[in-house]
Amino acid sequence: MTATGRTARPTPRAPAPSTSPSARSAAAAGRSPRWLSVVGLLGVIALGFTVWLGLWITPPDAVQGNLARLLYIHPPIATVALYWAGGVALVGSLLYLWPRTRSLFWDRLAASAVEVGAVFAALTLVTGSLWGRPAWGVWWTWDARLTSTALLLLLEIGYLALRRVPADPAVRARRCAVAAILIAIDVPIVHFSVDWWNTLHQGGTFLDPGFKLHAHGSMLWTFLLGFIAFSLIFVWLLGMRYRIEVLQDHVGDQELEVSLAERWDEGAGPDGVAGGAGAGAGATVGVGVGVGTTPPPPSGVAP
Repeated sequence: MTATGRTARPTPRAPAPSTSPSARSAAAAGRSPRWLSVVGLLGVIALGFTVWLGLWITPPDAVQGNLARLLYIHPPIATVALYWAGGVALVGSLLYLWPRTRSLFWDRLAASAVEVGAVFAALTLVTGSLWGRPAWGVWWTWDARLTSTALLLLLEIGYLALRRVPADPAVRARRCAVAAILIAIDVPIVHFSVDWWNTLHQGGTFLDPGFKLHAHGSMLWTFLLGFIAFSLIFVWLLGMRYRIEVLQDHVGDQELEVSLAERWDEGAGPDGVAGGAGAGAGATVGVGVGVGTTPPPPSGVAP
């Protein structure tokens, strides 16, 4: 209360910093682990050596010539897109659906794997087209291996779109887990497509189904180095994308808290109490009577 008889409005206070478990996990995710940075650095170094060996050290192929140099990166990229990304997404989704292991960690890990897998699936199609144009004479053909790989990319894009549909986090996680399991069905179709159908795409490039090697010496070591390089890059991208997923969820929680606080302030009124202006006006009249002033008599009544 002030000397003029008016009620002082409370000074707005800044919201206290959140100390919830989600805030602590988001703060931890914001700091990049040292091991993840080391993995990313090793992946880049290994990729640089792969390019150097593939372009300048290894000899041309006896049949395909210099065109075979592209195969030092195309099969490793396809391996990451199919088996590494698809396997992590499938395992993470199954562990989330299992009640004993249900945690948002597995949901976020599966979502991160699908997004990184979509990038590698797109790179698989691009590098395959670059190899197929001089080898087959066309950039694209509706081959079983190519079509099933393109379908995998479309399914992963659909998964990412489904994840952005507004819903409760638990509901969204269940939907996406089921979608990831359906996507995993396409992985063996891509793998066995060259055996089930008569396709233009060749079979195993460096290793056939009978585990017989088709490359030796520097060509084999360059291929293995490329496989290691892209595997390390996948782990680094997966870790970075998981961090972003945690931060996005934390930002969503903060926006919800701010929205609820704004609605609460609107219901409380400008004076910070329920009733708004009416309550403030009643308090002002009461103060005016209590400081010694006599209210005017009703009309028609003698003083």
